[in-house]
Amino acid sequence: MHAPDFWNDPQTAQKASKTAASLRAELDDWRGFSRRVQEAGELAALMDESLREELTAEVNAIAAEVEKRSFAALLSGAHDSGNALLAIHAGAGGTDSQDWAEMLERMYLRWAEQRGFETEILDRTAGEEAGLKSVTIAINGNYAYGYLRSEKGVHRLVRLSPFDAAHRRHTSFALIEILPQVATDSQEVNLNLADVEIEVYRSSGAGGQNVQKNATAVRVRHLPTGIVVTCQNERSQTQNREFALGVLRARLLQLQQAQQEAEIAILRGDYTKAEWGSQIRSYVLHPYQMVKDHRTGFEVGNAQSVLEGDLDDLMESWLREGNAA
Repeated sequence: MHAPDFWNDPQTAQKASKTAASLRAELDDWRGFSRRVQEAGELAALMDESLREELTAEVNAIAAEVEKRSFAALLSGAHDSGNALLAIHAGAGGTDSQDWAEMLERMYLRWAEQRGFETEILDRTAGEEAGLKSVTIAINGNYAYGYLRSEKGVHRLVRLSPFDAAHRRHTSFALIEILPQVATDSQEVNLNLADVEIEVYRSSGAGGQNVQKNATAVRVRHLPTGIVVTCQNERSQTQNREFALGVLRARLLQLQQAQQEAEIAILRGDYTKAEWGSQIRSYVLHPYQMVKDHRTGFEVGNAQSVLEGDLDDLMESWLREGNAA
């Protein structure tokens, strides 16, 4: 960065500066943690009984931080340390499933808030009576994608339906998609704008009411694959267009990776078609409370705490079983 010709290529220079700033922040964080450990050691060397309680609390806090950092070190995938796109789609079950999709939206927003992540709803389609049909959320924070990878799949809810006059037990489903946010200049995705059809229309809210009089919502169609992405928010048309293209890049990367994985699986002889299948996790609210991850067998008895965003144990149980790398 100190080279005289560093800024001759502004785009490359900005990317390098951003990388340097990220690395500098990470190094500063580790140096601060190192000083904290050193100070605890110096405190312990004093052998002062009056400091025992304070020292015990600090040692426990440091141990917890070491565990957290050692786990983060396992997230070594190409996109694990970066931001994520989370999409929720209501499944079979009518109004109940649309309500379930909205419950999941709240759960992930609470989880992100507890971690200090930034969130922005890029596109949201409300349900006819309640809940939502689909929503796409940008979640920005360190290792957002690495953690959220564990959530991809079908989520199942069992409860007494608030929409059933007889108050019977219903089972609802929703599909969670997790995508990495792909940089515009990423070499991983080759997006030719000549292959993209862009339509502009008015943003609309629940009941079809116009959010804006101007046409600011954007619908992007990728002609070679048929992938369609919409983005509507109270932003400008230009911003919505950039966000929609960003989601399209992420979906194209996902498609590319899925094709590669399928080819490898066929060579191994263990290929299975990617489709809506059995759920990865069940949330039971009646006749008892439990959340169970069917891939790991990990269970949480307090379903309400999970729905309030307490997801870390469930995420880590899956990631620790060889899925973090």
